[in-house]
Amino acid sequence: MKACLPALSLSLSLLASAATAGPVTVDNCGTPLTFETAPERMVVHDINMADMAFALGLQDRMVGVTGISGWYKTSPAFDERRGDIPELAPKYPTLETLVAASPDLFFAGWYYGMKPGGDVTPDTLAAQNVKTLVLTESCIHLDKSRPAASMDLLFDDVLRLGAVFGKTSEAEALVAAWKDRLDAIEAAVPAGSEPPRVFLYDSGSDKPFTAGRYAITTAMIEAAGGTNVTGDMETSWGTTSWEAVATANPEFLILLDYQGGDGAAGLMAFLKDHPVMRLTDAVKNERYLPLRYEELTPGPANIEAIEKIARAMNPDAF
Repeated sequence: MKACLPALSLSLSLLASAATAGPVTVDNCGTPLTFETAPERMVVHDINMADMAFALGLQDRMVGVTGISGWYKTSPAFDERRGDIPELAPKYPTLETLVAASPDLFFAGWYYGMKPGGDVTPDTLAAQNVKTLVLTESCIHLDKSRPAASMDLLFDDVLRLGAVFGKTSEAEALVAAWKDRLDAIEAAVPAGSEPPRVFLYDSGSDKPFTAGRYAITTAMIEAAGGTNVTGDMETSWGTTSWEAVATANPEFLILLDYQGGDGAAGLMAFLKDHPVMRLTDAVKNERYLPLRYEELTPGPANIEAIEKIARAMNPDAF
């Protein structure tokens, strides 16, 4: 898959050259968000968004992270990059918790640290003089006119962070390297064959929780040469029926390897016992790949995850 930067990304290059160059305006779910100077005290929610900040070397601007240990496994590399940055809340933070850290920026998203109508929103934080940079993938929850997912969800968020913190050149270099790697993956995947049908199983027993049209995971599956069998769901993340998934007969599974329980192995055991899913090609042939949360939500780990998916589906091509 070859993605080109949209007009927004190009405009960021013109807007930001250094942290002291003056006001910078970025798109924030369709609304302009202006920074007179680069933030000095940022709180970041979730492991995937923390990885974005780490990739740009923003640890010295981070006064806290939230929403990591309550759900996800970290890694030695993540823990090393995080250093002594404190975790302010293991899951969703309260407004009081955030305000106590005296941030000037909260990097989060809808259902990535914030809920519509909840305690923590851009409006409630603005009343405390805290700006909110919203994860682009999550904008669909308030703006149903968003385009379908593409890898620009990752690229543009990193470019926005770079613009806001005066690190445009670093952000552009990251994005360029990621695009080169995706081009190499695309070149390695066999052309002309029918894309393998892929199902992402996140969680859920009565109904599966999975990725739809607006989740970056759908774009990742496509970049790896597959097609998401739930990619027509008009949401980013949501539920569908087991019957619908089984009718699509996925040939390959991506299993989200959460912390706690039996992880991906437990999900596979459930599918093997399920009355309709056990009949699908993917389950019968045990074709699956466990991936971590940060690999399947917008963040730098997406690129390596795409290569893992492509290799698992086309082992002879790599």
